Amino acid sequence: MLVSSPALASTITGQASVIDGDTLEIHGQRIHLSGVDAPESDQLCRGGDSLQYRCGAKAANELARFIAGRPVSCKGADIDRYRRVVAVCFVGGDDLGEWIVRAGLAFDWPRYSSGKYAGAQKEAKRAGRGVWVGSYVVPWSYRACVKQQLS
Repeated sequence: MLVSSPALASTITGQASVIDGDTLEIHGQRIHLSGVDAPESDQLCRGGDSLQYRCGAKAANELARFIAGRPVSCKGADIDRYRRVVAVCFVGGDDLGEWIVRAGLAFDWPRYSSGKYAGAQKEAKRAGRGVWVGSYVVPWSYRACVKQQLS
């Protein structure tokens, strides 16, 4: 569930800490990259060699490496159920959501993206980048399975 807030129309800019592959923190504010879903931090995928690896941790580490301490600017529009600002974020002119999907480290989340990053995802899949080289479970299905197991 998203809750609109006029106060979110402003831009949040600053040094970002990467929380996970689709969440940043700037000035103490958690920000979820709009329209993308990255594997959870503890989530495992299989690489092209069929060996398991922590694809969620890899997404977070690669995002941090890409940002490389540069200032991040986020334009927020909503707040999600976890009280994070949902925003489109940029570093050096690059849309971080598009970058992480194009790198094959996260997914276009059609439920929230209206297909905004579908082209980047098709490119990553075609090129065999990131999760597309092996096997995976999309993060929204992974979370549903974990929730079901806990019930």
